[in-house]
Amino acid sequence: MKKLNIMTFAMAAALAAVAAAPENGKLWYDTDGHVINAHGGGVLAHEGTYYLYGEHKVYGEAGNKAHVGVHMYSSKDLCSWKDEGVVLAVEETPGSRIEDGCIIERPKILFCEKTGKFVMFFHLELKGQGYRAAHTGIAVADAATGPYKFLRSMRPNAGQWPADLSDKERTAETMRKFIEIPQWWGGVAKQWGSHFAGGQMSRDMTLFKDDDGTAYHVFASEDNSTVHVAELTKDYLDYSGRWWRMAESQWTEAPAVCKKDGWYYLIGSGCSGWKPNMARCYRARSMQGPWEFLGNPCRGVNELNGVGPEKTWGGQSNFILKVSDALYLAMFDIWKPKNQIDSRLMWFPMEFTPDGTVSIRWCAAFDRCKR
Repeated sequence: MKKLNIMTFAMAAALAAVAAAPENGKLWYDTDGHVINAHGGGVLAHEGTYYLYGEHKVYGEAGNKAHVGVHMYSSKDLCSWKDEGVVLAVEETPGSRIEDGCIIERPKILFCEKTGKFVMFFHLELKGQGYRAAHTGIAVADAATGPYKFLRSMRPNAGQWPADLSDKERTAETMRKFIEIPQWWGGVAKQWGSHFAGGQMSRDMTLFKDDDGTAYHVFASEDNSTVHVAELTKDYLDYSGRWWRMAESQWTEAPAVCKKDGWYYLIGSGCSGWKPNMARCYRARSMQGPWEFLGNPCRGVNELNGVGPEKTWGGQSNFILKVSDALYLAMFDIWKPKNQIDSRLMWFPMEFTPDGTVSIRWCAAFDRCKR
């Protein structure tokens, strides 16, 4: 049987229009010749400009904590990036939620048409608490390039039941079923029932805006055992109270979400600390689920380190950018916890089949992934 070529003519044309893209797994440089320092973030497309933002890392293991903040770059072509500076800075004030030495990870930004504001969500761990706080941080700005004003942090959806539970199921007996499960590494993980009053744990995360403007915060919760999909209010500054669980007890983190031809796709990773593992993909007809497991979408071998899809080329999923109807870019990070400033970026075009599956093939740069 002839192998199906899922690189469409439209995708090939979109890639052909790209200038020289930076090479995957190598250092990327801005227009001033400095190494781009934006990790675990994403790209916002707004009024003809792309904004790349992420965690600003420092040298050595100190880079595992936030000592600077969120850094941003702008581009017209996804290839040449201008440094826009630090758009959300850590604070020197002792006791601040975003005090120097806290942990800020995976910032994501949406533009809210209703308010004209740019809203940033990020995973926040309070200084000196390791990963026990499991907060969501929220900041807002009048312009894409900031500055972003930190508003507050919290655990999402305190006192709110999962939206797919009926009134009959919203009982103490139901909650007792969702208290503790075995951890992936041993020990005990706390499920949503344990956090009902104080709010749900929120770690690795992304934001997704649907075609109708409804926005969702998607995050690893329940000690990373289960993903939560939480609807936001119309101004994107809070939670509507409606949320759903997916990939229950499957230990999925690093979520990235997109929508293509009526399907919602979520790409994530397993849980293995900073060490790479096999990516996984899910799809659904609604952000509310149910979500179907599709397996590992990655193909090919990283030519720089010899690592294949069984360990996601040495990286971890992070974000999906819709460039056009024909071109979606899946973004990954190669983490280097001994020296996080040396962590690397990888961007690849996603290839969708008519039956609703997806694959992502290794290529040296996203504009070279052609057939």
